[in-house]
Amino acid sequence: MITTQKMKELEEKSLEVGITKQQLMENAGKGISDVIKEKYDIKNKKILIVCYHGNNGGDGFVSARYLSDIAEVDVLFIGDEQKLKNSARLNYMKLLHNERIQFVEDSELIDFDDFDIIIDAILGIGFYSNLRDDIKDIIQKINDSNAIKIAVDVPTGINADTGAKGERYVNADLIITLHDIKQGLMDIRDKCVVVDIGL
Repeated sequence: MITTQKMKELEEKSLEVGITKQQLMENAGKGISDVIKEKYDIKNKKILIVCYHGNNGGDGFVSARYLSDIAEVDVLFIGDEQKLKNSARLNYMKLLHNERIQFVEDSELIDFDDFDIIIDAILGIGFYSNLRDDIKDIIQKINDSNAIKIAVDVPTGINADTGAKGERYVNADLIITLHDIKQGLMDIRDKCVVVDIGL
């Protein structure tokens, strides 16, 4: 079990010994895809990855690359391209030139029931108390869909430290949490699989 503060400290220590944020994000995205490939038959299945502009979205961008070798992958980017930083921006740019991945920027153009799996790579540990209305709407669409719902690190709308749930939160079937189970997920730890990202 780990707190968000401890995670940030471990990331800083990793930088000090030469492990870059880009490498951690690559490890996270590959680990996420490995778990999904192991747990589900995704050959020729349709996967939607919903990404924001933070590091959680960056992990989602990386996993899209690894999943697209055997599944049909669409990425719904609901963040602000101008707010993408460093590693997340680099992995976003890689997807723009990947012919196997389709970008969608308007959730109104998507039927969420068309997908076999939906991956929540929106906020992760970045949720504290309030969500934007458009993110609430996306969460509702994810939850209402018939797809298998997978969250990266922490389901959007759940506080990683306290477990407090927002007005809406992704009701994930599986949570692929990075390095260790976050403190706020202990009550739903049976849904969690831990991925080693090299911290």
